[in-house]
Amino acid sequence: MEQNDVTALSGATVRSASGDKIGKVSQVYLDDQTGRPEWVSVRTGLFGTKESFVPLAASKLEGAELVIDATKDQVTGAPRIDEDGHLSPQEEEELYRYYGI
Repeated sequence: MEQNDVTALSGATVRSASGDKIGKVSQVYLDDQTGRPEWVSVRTGLFGTKESFVPLAASKLEGAELVIDATKDQVTGAPRIDEDGHLSPQEEEELYRYYGI
């Protein structure tokens, strides 16, 4: 993903590669070094009240949808991290470990 993809990512519907709807992109998190989009937070749950982080490493934009290489259960079971606009290196490591990246 490139920095100009940030606008397209905001509010995009998130789907798994198998086609399951997971939620909507809430925020896009950029890499501190490169400025490229690296993570998104996804609103999940019945009313979009929960947010989970999803890596963009193996994802692709298809129209207005973000197709990710993770299952709905993986996303909803991801470690809870406060979304404050920045991920610490420790938080990133925890998420990378969780997603097996």
